[in-house]
Amino acid sequence: MSTTTDSVRKILGGLASTRSEREELYKYFHQHPELSMQEHGTADRIVQELEASEISTHRIGDTGVLAIIENGDGPVVAMRADIDALPVKEVSGKDYASTATQVDQKTGAEVPVAHACGHDFHIMSLLTALQAFNDNKNQWSGTFIGVFQPAEETAEGARAMLAADLKKAMPQPDVYLGQHVLASLPCGFVGTRRGPVLSSAFSVKVTVHGKGSHGSMPELGVDPVVLASTIVMRLQTIVSREVAAKETAVVTVGAIHAGTKSNIITDSAELLINTRAYSSDVSAHLKEAIERNVRAECTAARSPQEPEFTYYDRYPLTDNDGDATDTARKAFDAYFGEEACDLDPVPASEDFSIIPDELGVPYSYWGLGGFADMSRAVGNHNPAFAPDLQPTLDRGAEAVVVAASAWLTK
Repeated sequence: MSTTTDSVRKILGGLASTRSEREELYKYFHQHPELSMQEHGTADRIVQELEASEISTHRIGDTGVLAIIENGDGPVVAMRADIDALPVKEVSGKDYASTATQVDQKTGAEVPVAHACGHDFHIMSLLTALQAFNDNKNQWSGTFIGVFQPAEETAEGARAMLAADLKKAMPQPDVYLGQHVLASLPCGFVGTRRGPVLSSAFSVKVTVHGKGSHGSMPELGVDPVVLASTIVMRLQTIVSREVAAKETAVVTVGAIHAGTKSNIITDSAELLINTRAYSSDVSAHLKEAIERNVRAECTAARSPQEPEFTYYDRYPLTDNDGDATDTARKAFDAYFGEEACDLDPVPASEDFSIIPDELGVPYSYWGLGGFADMSRAVGNHNPAFAPDLQPTLDRGAEAVVVAASAWLTK
């Protein structure tokens, strides 16, 4: 047994004795989910738990939380956990399923809320790791930082923490780490990947303009419904005819909004478009191609006004640093054995990389398996998404400690 592995086992020595208590705290977070940028109760409880463990804690913005454990000379390792939930009604069948509702401050509507993406596991993994490092300072040296980040689901949280002077509040990390519970890995497995691991993404609202008329007199108008329809079909050629076969890209038109009555030709239509790519160059090409094709179809349709493009939900590429990922993977192999595995690229997107990119530090982001019976696994954001409590809860905490210790126990 290596010295590092021996230290890790000692740092994690309290997992069994605290399991029942941690499971109850997990259920609390699961039953009290909160929407993006509205995670006030979640942040308060995180601070309460950290302060009870005498861990230095700072509020960053309204709902971000920063925890810092300084333990002598050595590397500075930061670990991120996202803390927000989704406007989803949970149907997992768990006896601790969420029944929570919350008023969405952006829309004013009361909506059901659930941790349908596993962020409650992320919170608990980082809390447990912080407490384990704090209780076993004789086994490591350096600085361990916990970043509890709001609003991953809306791509606001990382930027909000930076705007609230996160950079000034924390020591400069040597590496930035993150993980996500997934349905694509068996329960208890930890998967890593060098290079692109999560796709970049952006959404765009396109408004095209026509000329209103009576449905019986289309020759007197310009029909934006027909225009929107031709745009939808034209956009399908971007990936099939403009993106190299070796690349991966997605262009999806998720919604069209136009008109009010069958015999009225309306004067505008709105399309909501989403993209994914594993290359910044491909993502830039998708943006250019969408605008080019939309403008061309508007010209062909005699649109009386230029189309409008409103971009939102921008997620950068998550592109794992090779050396940092190799370091984490070596530690996972030593500790988890065959349950450390390769992770295929995940087409979902994250704002995780925004903070380390801004700080100029390498990062590594890995996957955590959550379902023992893979035939019953459902994808993240599904109303039934609720990973198995164990061993997911323990393994999440172990993964954080094992990875961070690859730097801190040298």
